[in-house]
Parts: sequence; structure tokens; C-alpha cells
Amino acid sequence: MIPAAPPPEALVYDVTEADFEALVLERSLQVPVLLDCWAPWCGPCRNLGPVLEKLAREYGGEFLLAKLNTDEAPQISAALQIRSIPLVVLFVGGRPVDQFLGALPEGKVREFLDKHLQPQASPVEQLRAEAAEAEPEMAEAILQEALGIEPGHPEATLDLAERLIARAAFDDARTLLDSLPAEALGHRYAALMGRIELAANRPAGDAAALEARIKTNPKDFDARFDLAALKAYEGDFPAAFDQLLETVLRDKAEARERARKQLVEWFDVCPDAQAVSRGRRYLGMYLN
Repeated sequence: MIPAAPPPEALVYDVTEADFEALVLERSLQVPVLLDCWAPWCGPCRNLGPVLEKLAREYGGEFLLAKLNTDEAPQISAALQIRSIPLVVLFVGGRPVDQFLGALPEGKVREFLDKHLQPQASPVEQLRAEAAEAEPEMAEAILQEALGIEPGHPEATLDLAERLIARAAFDDARTLLDSLPAEALGHRYAALMGRIELAANRPAGDAAALEARIKTNPKDFDARFDLAALKAYEGDFPAAFDQLLETVLRDKAEARERARKQLVEWFDVCPDAQAVSRGRRYLGMYLN
């Protein structure tokens, strides 16, 4: 007697040799089926099983979990060439596409699933990812290609504008940013425009002379502000932050508040996340 099939809504179910074709191969034509090959005597199987069942429920139907007791399925075990358990095999389109052996931790099982279940990125998103790993000149060409596929794509436009700013092509970057629709003018747009504005005019002063003034008088806050402005103009935000942080540390009056406000403003336009994180951390320490 062939066992009754599980209800269509079941995310986790047992499978036998009698119904393997219907409940694994045929079902995988519509939705991926994860086959858990286990046995009652297998300790690692008992550890892995609840993890797989939890993920099946959590993923909410992105895949089905079929559980095969290998002691009761010698023909299937032979067909799958099972030498050790737990063995987990992913079936898609009626055939096995990937597998893993052993009781992996939950995070590794998620990685395995996400590799196959996450939707394929669009061509533009694929090109954006490729550009992120490429050398600057090549990255610009890749992003131009992405915008050729989807003109006006907001994130690709912002990516390209950031690349242009990095090589001081500020007019080209501004033109590109001005082409964005109003709904795309978010925080990243504002930060890039802020960097363009910051680089528009070189602040007055000579860096060496300002550094000499600060060395003579560490509380020459005007010199620190001017030197910070020069460093920010040059794109050396860590050095600019250091001058302002020293001002916050050494002053308890107007200069401290002015430095705090300038730091907060530049945190938004600095492209160096590590420098911003460090700056915010020290600002919080110095203000407390």
C-alpha cells in the first residue's frame, strides 16, 4: 500500500521509496525540495533535523523539506550513492543540483540555501556588483554599461557619480546627479553633493604654516579649523577629523560647539566609513 501523500501545504514531510518520485522529483519541478537523508541511529542526524525543519518553516515555502530514512530506502540510498549521513541533497527541476554532508551549523545551512534560493540579481545589479570589485577606470566603464541598459537607474547613477568625484571630475558628477528624479534625492545624493560643494573652492591658508601655529600653540583653534578645512578639501577626512576632535577635547566653549557641528556635517559627506566610525566614537568620548 502506497502511503498517502502529505497535504499540499506541508513544508516538512516524510518520503519513502514508494513515493520518492512523486514527492521529491516531481515536486521539485515546481519548488526546490531539500532531501534530508537520515537514520534513527545517527546522532548528527538528530542534531541537524530540527535545524532543517526550523529553516523550512522560516523560509515559508521557498523550499520543501523531504525526510528520507535511509535504513528503509536501500534503493534510493544506492541511487544517490550515500556513503555517510546526514546527507542533504537539493533537488531543483527534477534533478539534484547540490548537496552537503554532515551536521552543518545553522548559518552554513542558510548560506547553502541562499546560494540557490535567492532571486537572481538584475543585469544592472550584477554590473554594479562587478564595478564594486573593479579598478576605478574599469568600474566607470562598467557603470556606463549598466546605465546603457537602464538609463537613469538611481543607484547606478550614484555609483558612477561617486567614482567621478573620487577622480575630481566634479562638474561631470554634478551633471549626473542633477539628472536624478526628485524621488531619488535621498541621503546618499545629499552626501555626494556635499562632497562636490566641499571641493568647489580651496580654503585660504597654507598647511605648513597652520601646522607650525598649532605646534606653537595647541589651543590656536582658528588654525585648527583652517587646517581641517584644507584637509577636508583635499579629501583627507581623517586628518580633518583629528583637528576638530582636538578642538573638542581642548576647548569647553564656543570652539568646541563649532567643532562638534562641523564634525557632524562632515560625517555625512565623508566616503570613508572607518574614519567616520572612529570620528563618531571619539566625539562621543570627548563630549562625555
